[in-house]
Amino acid sequence: MQRPGLTEARLVEAAAELADASGLPAVTVSALARRFDVRPASVYSHTAGLDALLDATAAFALGELGDRLAETLPGKAGRDALFAFADAHRDYARAHPGRWQVAQRRAAPDTVAAAAGGRIARAARGIVSGYGLTPDDEVHAVRLIGSAINGFVALEAGGGFEHSTPPAAESWARVLDAVDTSLRNWPAHSLDPTID
Repeated sequence: MQRPGLTEARLVEAAAELADASGLPAVTVSALARRFDVRPASVYSHTAGLDALLDATAAFALGELGDRLAETLPGKAGRDALFAFADAHRDYARAHPGRWQVAQRRAAPDTVAAAAGGRIARAARGIVSGYGLTPDDEVHAVRLIGSAINGFVALEAGGGFEHSTPPAAESWARVLDAVDTSLRNWPAHSLDPTID
């Protein structure tokens, strides 16, 4: 029987808050049940299980990130758009570490299709299209941007930059400058399959 007032949307918001406060491993059906003062069975009456709930939480986080990008990207192109896109990701990850982490997990295909992940990918594709790359190279360039953002954010979140100078913010700007330079000077692709 469903408890009045308990909904999947409320569970997703609670999961996102719990992930930010205590880390993604803390998000369990039991922890959410305690948060709402219900039995775990009540939680299961609103979701197909923990994986489904985490998928929905990932979609929620991606929606928030997509909204940030929709606010910050209009009117920007090239380097300015690249920096705005990357900064929105890093700022979101720093403000919401648990939500960021859940958004990085592999989700069910139907969740990915319904989530804002596609909107975020289209925004990245729109940025790289301004660099005059071929369609295939645009895909590679989007992957480069994602790798730079996710790698830096993961290292920073793990404390990888805390014990060295210069500060991480300076490195972040240099990394993005390097990505911009790479996009502006993208290597020509050889059509000869024997050339590596």
